[in-house]
Amino acid sequence: MAQKPGSQSKPDLPPYFNIDPKQAAEKLSDPIDTARFAKAAAFATRGRDDLARRGYAPDGEKRLRKFSTWEVCKYLIPVNPAHLRRVLRQNPDLPQGDGEGGSKWFTLDEILILRDHFAAEGAKDREYRAWRPEGLPAKVVAVANFKGGVGKTSTSAHLAMSAALDGYKVLVIDLDSQGSMTSIMGGKVEDEWQTVFPMLARDYALHLQEENRIREAGGQPTIPFDETLTEALTVSPRNLVQKTHWPNIDLIGAQLNLYWAEFQVPVWRMQARGWPLWDALLNALDEGGMLDDYDIILLDTPPALGYLTINALSAADILLVPLGASFLEFDSTGRFFDMIYSTFASIEEGENRARRQGGLPEMRFEWDAVRALITRFDAGQQTDLANVIQAYFGDFMTTYRQEVTAMVGQAGEQVSGIYETDYRDFNRDTYVRGRETFDRTWAEVKEVILGTWWRDAQMAEAEKEAV
Repeated sequence: MAQKPGSQSKPDLPPYFNIDPKQAAEKLSDPIDTARFAKAAAFATRGRDDLARRGYAPDGEKRLRKFSTWEVCKYLIPVNPAHLRRVLRQNPDLPQGDGEGGSKWFTLDEILILRDHFAAEGAKDREYRAWRPEGLPAKVVAVANFKGGVGKTSTSAHLAMSAALDGYKVLVIDLDSQGSMTSIMGGKVEDEWQTVFPMLARDYALHLQEENRIREAGGQPTIPFDETLTEALTVSPRNLVQKTHWPNIDLIGAQLNLYWAEFQVPVWRMQARGWPLWDALLNALDEGGMLDDYDIILLDTPPALGYLTINALSAADILLVPLGASFLEFDSTGRFFDMIYSTFASIEEGENRARRQGGLPEMRFEWDAVRALITRFDAGQQTDLANVIQAYFGDFMTTYRQEVTAMVGQAGEQVSGIYETDYRDFNRDTYVRGRETFDRTWAEVKEVILGTWWRDAQMAEAEKEAV
């Protein structure tokens, strides 16, 4: 209908105008009591299980897919396909893969066997097996930031998978009670006694045993052991490790009750103020032999600077800090660094005051390297701000920025990493671009790991020569 001359159309108002309070009240349910949260949680648990199993096999188990000849030769073993086929024909005892003709598919276990063969028999100028110096412990890498949604778990998971494809043996420890990393790795955790909690409790119990011996010798009353601490002394850290669908990635998982540690640890510290709570996780890894059993230990932390994160930061040789290229995440990360400084400087000050009085050498926290890395990067909109962040954080920053790709999003919907998705589900160029996002991140992290190992090896050699 044509508008009459001289009349004015009524402008469209924003949706927050003219809301009728009576109609708004009619849309409300009854007031929410606490039991309603239990119902919502139960529904969420069912939904979480359903969604998590999208990446599982029909029998409910999570399995790692096989890798094609093209992938093996392009990404995993530096040989051309024709040479690989020739070596397989000449060595029928080697894994031959599945499939007909020139297109074969190999499990990662089989690929690791092929790596070992080429390392022994292949060209001397090629890297068939990832390097680790003999006699040195695993590198512990913590991925942390106290702002949520910055990509900590995604970064941790893909670094673990990258390292595994590179031939390293990896232990992933989920310190976040939300358990997202545990879901990605297909872990099953019934209660807090299958998490790192008993590792922390055991460390406190061992300290308490020693302190009680001193108290007894001095005629002082001892601190009683409760049921939790008595049980913790019977738990071996090794028994908390579970296998995953990756042959060279193991897991110590998490679930909601792990959050109890944030309340229990300060209670223990109040009972025995001499207990260095920040060393509990590293002590457990050392006692359990994990530093020798694995090449890389990855710690996925909760989005808070609580006692679990403090333990992770203290245990770490290398700290990775993911953040998005936004003002809020830049600001939050700066505050995170400030919290690390104030927290650990305070611990150093308190410990060293007592050490000076006792004539003992002072202690200090030290990390081999710290790297902040930009995640979920959109080059079309965030380049200027990313450059500003790079300028302010300087040598703390990685040079590569993890770009957002459709492949990463699709893999996330399947509760899988991009390395677990079959490239045949994508255009091959899309797969190559999506994979490059994490390949390049791993390349920078691997360079840091190898550099710190090399430096450690040189120092160890120098110490030997000085003796």
